[in-house]
Amino acid sequence: MSLPLLALFIAAFAFGTTEFVIAGVLPQVAQGLDVSIPTAGYLVSGYAIGIAVGGPLLTLATARLSRKTLLVGLAIAFTLGQLACALAPDFASMLAIRVAVAIAHGAYFGVAMVVAVGLVREDQRGTAVALVLAGLTISNIVGVPAGTAIGNLWSWRATFWAMFGLGLLATAAMLLLLPRNTGSSDRPAGFRREVRVLGRQQVWTSLILMLMLMIGQFVPFTYIAPMLQEVTGLDAAFVPWVLLLNGVGATLGVFLGGKLADWKLMPSLIALTAMQAVVLAAMYLASPYPIPMVGVISVWGCLSFAIGTPVQTRILRWTADAPNLASSMIPSGFNIGIALAASVGAMILNAGHGYRSLPLLGVGAMLLASLVALLSYHFERRSGAVPPRLDMARSNRCAQAA
Repeated sequence: MSLPLLALFIAAFAFGTTEFVIAGVLPQVAQGLDVSIPTAGYLVSGYAIGIAVGGPLLTLATARLSRKTLLVGLAIAFTLGQLACALAPDFASMLAIRVAVAIAHGAYFGVAMVVAVGLVREDQRGTAVALVLAGLTISNIVGVPAGTAIGNLWSWRATFWAMFGLGLLATAAMLLLLPRNTGSSDRPAGFRREVRVLGRQQVWTSLILMLMLMIGQFVPFTYIAPMLQEVTGLDAAFVPWVLLLNGVGATLGVFLGGKLADWKLMPSLIALTAMQAVVLAAMYLASPYPIPMVGVISVWGCLSFAIGTPVQTRILRWTADAPNLASSMIPSGFNIGIALAASVGAMILNAGHGYRSLPLLGVGAMLLASLVALLSYHFERRSGAVPPRLDMARSNRCAQAA
């Protein structure tokens, strides 16, 4: 891993940990801020809304800043946000701080993806995206359990003090490891052009794939704990271990997806989405049986992130000439998909269907994703369209600015 990519990885790990660790200390936060646990749950949904809405807006508003300046600024905002969370006097201030950090989170991942692919050769873009995404997956394996343990040993405020220290590390990594001229040759493409590239079929079909992926992943995952306990019959004490295996699978999947994206992006994407449909069908069949179910969940986590990496790589590849808005749509789209998946899952359960039925919706979503990917690839090859080269895109933006 190159040192600049290491810096992006560390910050991604920090943002990922602070997003998800709140779930591990939610009861303590609710008690400490004198609110109910359901009310404290708005700290989770508020964060997702901040990413989805605020991230793209902040990315566009800061388009004229150099990328290194912006990334360092976002890391500083993250660090100050963790300090403010550790000192938050009441729930309202805690919620406001979390939303502010989430806006920085959304902008960070949009910018970091663009910077990452600009640091490597064209045939290494998938791997670069995978390294940044690995910060998210590893945060669930290492950061979230560690933060939860700190909260259980001391207090939830100690968790955010630890996150403050992680923010200092991320900021230092940005300052020391990112090249001084990171993004210095980039010029904003203009709002109209940023919007226009979203109309490329490779971009909007990739956003559809992203939405289908989130349905296939988060409709079951949102309710994975009760599914494992009530359908599979596992004791609650074993659920974290199953989720750990899912997280390990997800981390392996990130790097697998990166390699496949660099090798044959669209053929791999078509095959992976079809395979995920099969795995979700296997989840439905295996759900009453503990050992097969644990194995399926591990493979499911691997494929989910193996699909996510080439989807994001494809968006970045086809928007290289105007990447700011499109790149910020990646974390925004994922969080909208997560929120939608959780709501759809709730509707299915409220309609009287059991937890076991949830993977079946994912089967349909992934079959649709495979069909969309196949048709998109067919029309792309038929038209002879080629993605803008990163170096040519930069030259065009510089010429427009001149």
